[in-house]
Amino acid sequence: MKDVYVIGLDYGTDSVRALVVHAGTGEVAGTAVHEYKRWKQGAYCDPTISQFRQHPLDYIEGLEETIKGALAKTSEEVRKNVVGISVDTTGSTPVAVDENGTPLALLPEFAENPNGMFILWKDHTANAEAEEINQLAYHWATDFTKYVGGIYSSEWFWAKILRTLRVDASIRSKAYSWVEHCDWISAVLTGNTNPRTLKRSRCAAGHKAMWNDEFEGLPSDEFLVKLDPLLGGLRDRLFDESYTSDVAMGKISPEWAEKLGLSSDVIIGVGAFDAHMGAVGACIEPYSLCKVIGTSTCDILTAPSEEVGHLLIRGICGQVDGSVVPGMLGMEAGQSAFGDIYAWFQRIITKPVRELLGEEAAEKLSQQLIPYLAEQAAKLPVKETDVVSLDWLNGRRTPDANHTLKGAMAGLNLGTDTVRIFKSLVESTAFGSKAIVERFLQEGVAIKQVIAIGGVAKKSPFVMQTLADVLNMPIKVAKSEQTCALGAAMCAAVAAGVYATMEEAQNAMSSGFDAVYEPRPDVSAVYQKLYANYLQFGHFIEYSYLKKQAEASLTA
Repeated sequence: MKDVYVIGLDYGTDSVRALVVHAGTGEVAGTAVHEYKRWKQGAYCDPTISQFRQHPLDYIEGLEETIKGALAKTSEEVRKNVVGISVDTTGSTPVAVDENGTPLALLPEFAENPNGMFILWKDHTANAEAEEINQLAYHWATDFTKYVGGIYSSEWFWAKILRTLRVDASIRSKAYSWVEHCDWISAVLTGNTNPRTLKRSRCAAGHKAMWNDEFEGLPSDEFLVKLDPLLGGLRDRLFDESYTSDVAMGKISPEWAEKLGLSSDVIIGVGAFDAHMGAVGACIEPYSLCKVIGTSTCDILTAPSEEVGHLLIRGICGQVDGSVVPGMLGMEAGQSAFGDIYAWFQRIITKPVRELLGEEAAEKLSQQLIPYLAEQAAKLPVKETDVVSLDWLNGRRTPDANHTLKGAMAGLNLGTDTVRIFKSLVESTAFGSKAIVERFLQEGVAIKQVIAIGGVAKKSPFVMQTLADVLNMPIKVAKSEQTCALGAAMCAAVAAGVYATMEEAQNAMSSGFDAVYEPRPDVSAVYQKLYANYLQFGHFIEYSYLKKQAEASLTA
């Protein structure tokens, strides 16, 4: 094979990274990372109401800086032989756009309006709208939630759109259409951001926007108007078709080719979500569960449609033909907070240090705290009387989405210290993972192996060993430090015609695995009992909350 190269662009929650990869061997030729400047400052966000927005300028700046930075570490020969670029992003992260596909926040009058920015996946300001969608769907002739686990989430496309249209008349008057982050960035690179003609991701459309062939695309206009007349006519300004990530969106625009120093023949692939392309990068196989573990988790499972396509799996984030690998049913689940929980605990401890002892002391503690807590927690025995926590600090994504739920702890006493609380929080994230595995098994979907990728998987042996013990399954960790970007590069190689199938690209470009965590039978046995406590505690918290809501409704 001629020495050709592809670029994978991975947009995470905090940063974007570019990976220049040899398409024949998977060897990395260059890489660069860009942290979102405005996001890092906390701009446009309000965690107290779960509002999380990202400015499109953060994305555009990251696009240029990372690709240029990664290419700068390569030779002129490499740059001349780049043939494809594919993009993965978080999701659902939609934005309101005008007729040209320009995000409203890029227009002067909306430059500081959070509602004109990308609404990040973990924004939960649309909880009420999500519940309205569910209630209408359950009483409609066609249940449009049937392929997204039967529960629509406030993290997803329609709920976020509806809330924004309701609360901001200025956005409502200017928003022509809405576009997912993975679609918009890919379209920007082609120069065609027209929301009516750009190719939309099958992954995003199926998992978050209730797109399905059975529905002839998106939910009907009648359904949307019944939900709220503000949605009237929007369906016609969105899309009918969706495309898998082996398809080319188009060629790079002359402007971006010149800006990045690339050939004008570079192919831009159809985008997808980070976890889905990460699963490709981790060489996911049928009935493998790929866990993308970072600030949150996204769990991806694929299986032949002819074997599981007849199932409707309750409480997950969707089952979509071709959303991961063309020809396979892609299933998604996940947790709304994983590493975010550890970061929250770190902030609780370091904030008073910062205020009392200064920035230098707080920064030093921040760098050392989590590794120290993990080291000490690993020394503690696992006992049936241990503190049990719920991992719902950012609500519950799956199984059975409910983002109004909160975290909780049970079993505290005067002997409970910082290390024991941290250990309990780590166990809670593992228990949340086990609940997802149990749901797939209960619904008739086998899991033959577990693969882990992402920052937590690479950096925290304590967390990974706890997870293996709780799941009572071995966990393989992908070798690549940037598996999502590598998966995007594999998709780019297929979209550019270097390979005919995703499997061929995986076989040629895979980095393999560099760690396996085996469950410890004696510890796993105790965790099965603690997991039962977790389920019982969760049931109590959830249904106490529901009862309180019902009583408040009756009083009102």
